[in-house]
Amino acid sequence: LALSLLLVATIVSIIHASRGLFVECDVMSCHGGVSSLRNANNSICIASFPNLISAQDEDGCFRCPSNDGYVDPERDTSAGSSRKESTTISPPPDDNASSTSKHDLASLRSLLSSKYPFHANEVLDNVLLQSSPHDFADTGSDNTLLRAQRQMIRLRQMDNILQNAQRQGRISFYMTCRGEEAIHIGSASALKQQDVILAQYREHGLLMWRGFTLEQFTNQCFSNDLDLGRGRQMPVHYGSRALNYHTISSPLGTQIPQATGVGYKLKLDAAKMEDPSEAGIAICYFGDGCASTTDFHAGLNFAATLKAPVVFFCRNNGYAISTSVEDQYAGDGIVCRAPGYGMAGLRVDGNDAFAVSAAVRKAREYCLTNNAPILIEAITYRQGHHSTSDDSSRYRCPKEVHDHSTSTDPVKRLNKFLHRHGWVSSDDTAKIRDEERMAVLNAMEAAERRPPPKLDTLFADVYEEMPLHLRRQEQQLQQHLAKYPGRY
Repeated sequence: LALSLLLVATIVSIIHASRGLFVECDVMSCHGGVSSLRNANNSICIASFPNLISAQDEDGCFRCPSNDGYVDPERDTSAGSSRKESTTISPPPDDNASSTSKHDLASLRSLLSSKYPFHANEVLDNVLLQSSPHDFADTGSDNTLLRAQRQMIRLRQMDNILQNAQRQGRISFYMTCRGEEAIHIGSASALKQQDVILAQYREHGLLMWRGFTLEQFTNQCFSNDLDLGRGRQMPVHYGSRALNYHTISSPLGTQIPQATGVGYKLKLDAAKMEDPSEAGIAICYFGDGCASTTDFHAGLNFAATLKAPVVFFCRNNGYAISTSVEDQYAGDGIVCRAPGYGMAGLRVDGNDAFAVSAAVRKAREYCLTNNAPILIEAITYRQGHHSTSDDSSRYRCPKEVHDHSTSTDPVKRLNKFLHRHGWVSSDDTAKIRDEERMAVLNAMEAAERRPPPKLDTLFADVYEEMPLHLRRQEQQLQQHLAKYPGRY
């Protein structure tokens, strides 16, 4: 009993330490199962998740702490509803626009702090509301918030174009992250360059934030001679040693125990460092379906017992390919498993870039301060198919997808926030969308024109010095090609 109380206290302390910009929600607890995770239209209802850390409403307003959380429209508008009307503070756009200098983050922080005093501390700390100490290479500006908006739009344009390229037979495979962009950009903004990322296959936004270019993305998908992986991986299986991003592996869950090993090594390295600010953590991304693998159990159990500084970040988007959450587990999501491993946990609105950034920042601080892991569950929705090999219309209705793309879309939410405060107009957003679309098309067309990797690279990168048996295989290949010059 004492141990259980200690674990509960740890989780509560993490949540309350994170309070500031975001608000805990206890709208409709799931109690004994997941039946309440869907509304009458059989759509996944984000409001159903208890203790959801959230910063904004869907219309881009910061939430007032007197509100108890997300509003479920079907329950809130029903006859005899006892729910209190939302008290979210919603200043008119003109008032905000006249109160801040356009695109000045200091003025925006001052405005938000005065209008939302409950959030004042987090407003001052949130990375998305801070200027970068240097100009970003891709935007030529130090404005973090506008870069976040542009990169979320860039992600969506890249997904649309490369998915269509696969449908046209120009690349072999693709996976989109439509509907999950806030997870990518929000969490990436809170990490440091020394933090090591072990992703699944739907986190390319983290690479983009760290500087991976559209040319590098498209070179990988077309497996040309400039592909860092030398054409040996399927499309979207990115990797970059320079950006501390481990190469993606297709088998589900293998990155989770690997992240524990990375985190433990970082812990040993940190013990030898004179400057604590140089210490890093490992962060491991995976989906809700991956949490059903044995690697999930092994990885989290080892991390907890070894006290490894690892953030385990679960994207709960409602589906493991075609398997819905109702068929995956009977408990309250994924984060409720944290106490069983003896670790802290957080649940965050995965469609809210501000909340995700704040949650990951606090989780990172917790890992380094306590030399301990933490589990984050981000509630979001996968708007696209699982991959280009999937047809999601066979297991979910189009109305469910439409409802989420209309009401919970993270790109739309951030755009509404910026518009509300007079930072961008609809025309500005459309211009960015067109610019990013053309940038992706240009990068894709250039990648498509490149030749494939040279054959001699086929035998490299496995051994520091090529052994005799590989040298013989290379000679045999060259002899075969010389014998049949017109066949290849």
